[in-house]
Amino acid sequence: MAGLFAWTLVEYVIHGVLGHAHRTFVTPMHDVHHRDPHAVFALGAWIPTAIILAGAITWFGLAPGVVFYGGIVCGFAVYEYVHYRIHFVSPANAVEERLRARHLAHHLKEPDAIFGVTTRIWDVVFGTEPEPARMRELAAVGGRVAPLAGPSNLARVIRSRMAAS
Repeated sequence: MAGLFAWTLVEYVIHGVLGHAHRTFVTPMHDVHHRDPHAVFALGAWIPTAIILAGAITWFGLAPGVVFYGGIVCGFAVYEYVHYRIHFVSPANAVEERLRARHLAHHLKEPDAIFGVTTRIWDVVFGTEPEPARMRELAAVGGRVAPLAGPSNLARVIRSRMAAS
C-alpha cells in the first residue's frame, strides 16, 4: 500500500516537475502526448520498469524494498489504465468523471497546473490546484470533451509489429 501511495507522488513529479516545470528528458516525450492525446501510454518506461522489478525479485526475493517498489509498479499500471480510460472511454462512475474532467482541463486550459492524473492530493499540497471556483469552471470544460476515437499509441505499435511479421 505504501508503494501505491508513493506512486502518486512519483506521478506528480514525473508529470508536473519533469514534464512541465523543467526541461528534462521527460519533456519531449510528454510533449508528444499534449500534441497527440492518443499517445497515452508511457511505452518507453515499461521495459526498464519490468526489468528492474524482475531483477529485484530475483536477487532479493520479496524483501520490503522490493515489495515497496512492486507497489509503485502497480501504481504505474493503474495510472496507465486510468489515463487510457480518461482519454478514450466515457466515465463509468463519479470518480472517473472527476478524474477525466480534471485531466482534460489540464490539457485544454491549464497546462501549468492540475498535474495529478490519478489523484489531486499533490496538486493541493504543492499549490498547483486552481482555486475551487476556477477548478469547477475548468472541470466543466473538461467534462464536455468527447472520448477520443481511433487507436492509442499501444494499438498502433501492436498493429505495426503484426504487419511487419
